[in-house]
Amino acid sequence: MYFTIDDASYWYEVHGEGVPLVMLHGFTGSSQTWSEFICHHSEGVQVIVVDLPGHGSTTISSIRTMEDCCRDLRALFLSMGLDQFHLAGYSMGGRTALSFAMLYPELLKSLILESASPGLEGQMREDRREMDAKLARRIERGGLSAFVDFWEQLPLFESQKQLPSHVRAAVREERMSQTEEGLAQSLRGMGTGRQPSWWHMLCGLSLPVLLLAGEQDEKFVKINQEMAEKLPLHTLKIVAGAGHAIHVEKPGKFGKLVSGFIKNYSSSLSLHKD
Repeated sequence: MYFTIDDASYWYEVHGEGVPLVMLHGFTGSSQTWSEFICHHSEGVQVIVVDLPGHGSTTISSIRTMEDCCRDLRALFLSMGLDQFHLAGYSMGGRTALSFAMLYPELLKSLILESASPGLEGQMREDRREMDAKLARRIERGGLSAFVDFWEQLPLFESQKQLPSHVRAAVREERMSQTEEGLAQSLRGMGTGRQPSWWHMLCGLSLPVLLLAGEQDEKFVKINQEMAEKLPLHTLKIVAGAGHAIHVEKPGKFGKLVSGFIKNYSSSLSLHKD
């Protein structure tokens, strides 16, 4: 289904019935990222998936910043009658989910962040913004196929080379379903160098937060450990044998952690009411 706001049309899907859980994919991904979770781990949960700007079937005429995207998502969720829900995001989708939580915490029950970060500060943010701009130009000049070849060779995804061939093929197919224009727009509007840094606001986030990082993804293990020191209500899980994309590399473990976190939240709420 499409939700149109200003010059953007967001593709979203609703699966199942139960406690609402919104899931946001990563860079070069789409709603299809969550197919395994929806099929095998969503009992008692209504899963809402959205294609973020520049990805999947969502179309935008002008670049969306992180704040713009969160504003659009808020309008979408309110149009669906979602007054409170759980929100999960992976990588870029995790940065989006955290940004949404900072901007509209009243709409969320909890936050689930897989391989996410609160952004960068100072010169590091400026440097990353320049890197994202260069990467956007590379995509536009070299084409999608060459970019996907380059992207798959990043150290961040080294652990995925050990996955079965059919899983790797599915991940590549999802990446190849994107467009050069869309990915370039995403980097320019919602890249890590563009989004606000939320580090200084983590201590004020009163939502329960599940932090997930893959054991082999050392950079994001460190980031999530630092986040855990600042968040008042957090659970940190380092997933053994996984890299950056836990939901792809260890889908069973990912599913159990997410569904268990949501069930525990509901149980705690019921006990509190009693």
